[in-house]
This record gives sequence, C-alpha cells and structure tokens, in this order.
Amino acid sequence: MNRPARPHDHHSATQPHAAAACLSWPQASAAPRLARPPHPQRPSVRVLVIPGLRDSGDAHWQTWLQSQYVDAARVTQRDWHQPELAGWSERIGDTLARSSRHTLWVAVAHSFGCLALAHHLANHMSHHLEPRADALSADDTEPPTHGRIVAALMVAPADPVKFGLSAALPRHPLGLPLSVIGSEDDPWMPLDRARDWAHTWGGGFVNLGRVGHINTESGFGPWPLARQKVDHLVRQQQRLHTHLCGLACDTP
Repeated sequence: MNRPARPHDHHSATQPHAAAACLSWPQASAAPRLARPPHPQRPSVRVLVIPGLRDSGDAHWQTWLQSQYVDAARVTQRDWHQPELAGWSERIGDTLARSSRHTLWVAVAHSFGCLALAHHLANHMSHHLEPRADALSADDTEPPTHGRIVAALMVAPADPVKFGLSAALPRHPLGLPLSVIGSEDDPWMPLDRARDWAHTWGGGFVNLGRVGHINTESGFGPWPLARQKVDHLVRQQQRLHTHLCGLACDTP
C-alpha cells in the first residue's frame, strides 16, 4: 500500500508544470534481446474526473482540466440531482471496469463526488496495494480485470452531515496519495470539518481562502493550481510504477 504523505496545510501555489497523463516508454534498442511474448497493453496513468451534484458544466474547472489530459475519463451518474452515495460510488467502479487492468488512475473529485470517491476507495482497499515487479507474471494469479485508482485530488468536498452520511464514510486513511483543497467560506462544508476529513483519510490539506465552493459560480474555470496538483500526482505514480516498463516493453 502506498503510504500517504504526512498531512499538512498549504496556503500558496506555484505555476503549473506540464506533464503527460500517460507513461512514456523508452524506444526499443537495436541490440539483440531475449524473445518476450507480446504484452496486450502498456501500463498508463490516466486522469479520472468525478463531478458533484448537477455535474460540472462546460465552464467548470473540472471540464477544463479533463481537456488538458490525453485519455482522461469522466464518471457519469445516472441521476445528477439525486445524491445517493452507494450508487454514485458504484458508478466509479463501472467506469474503471471499462479500462484495462493495466491502467492506473489519478482521480479528481469535486463536492459530493469526493464523498462518492471516499466510499469507493474504502470498499476497494485491496486494489491500492503497490504491485510487485512480478505481478503480471504468467505464473501468478491474474491482477484485477480493470484499472484502479492510485492517487486522488479532492476539491471542496461536500459535508457528509448535510446528507446524513457521516456514518457511511470511512474513518481511516484511504491508502493512497491524497490532497484535499477547501475554502474558508464554502457553503457546503465548514473549513475545519474539511480539514478533519482530509486528515482522517490520510491526505494533505490546502486552505484556498475565501473562495466559495470552488466552482463556476465562484469563478473557477481554467484553474492552473488544479493542473499543477494533478501533474504532481501523475509524475509521482510514474516514478512509483516505472518497474512495470520491463514487463510492458521488449527489454532484456
């Protein structure tokens, strides 16, 4: 299991750094090599957008962020106006099930989507274990048949108290790198409670100041800080999972 960073608060942001959302593999060498059976798909790190109630419209920062990454995906709920925790959590699993088992996901959730993500992660803790270098060996048990979430950014999480869901959410670290961004005047979650949930789930916390619910209505369209945070999580996972390249690439 990846150990989450020590919880901490931040109050400033730097300019974003560009990062690809898929792992980059070295070119094959011309030198002779041992024969290796073909691999069905190269492991990749992709971005998964998880909106909150009423979805995130065209002008929302989540929609902008999704456009920044090749092969980013979005969770689509059956009813955007009905905050049903188990059903929303299940839809995250349905989205992952459409991807290869070699896909690693960095999830980016907003508002009620954060609660759905926490619920999903708590119910899939076994998928958060860091894979062994030989995890895809033909002699081993098959890995999960779909991708898995390995890092997450939660922005302006909704208050579980408002929905009567406090008892349904995990009260332990979620077992992956996690960053939570909150607001001092968010009408959907008091700052102190957002910080407490971040630390309960094993994540760091960023106080963005008095910026509302961090949505379109509070002026958050294109948002470089979100891109910077996601870039960092993507690069972190690329470093952690570089050993998979020897399995996916035709290397001696």
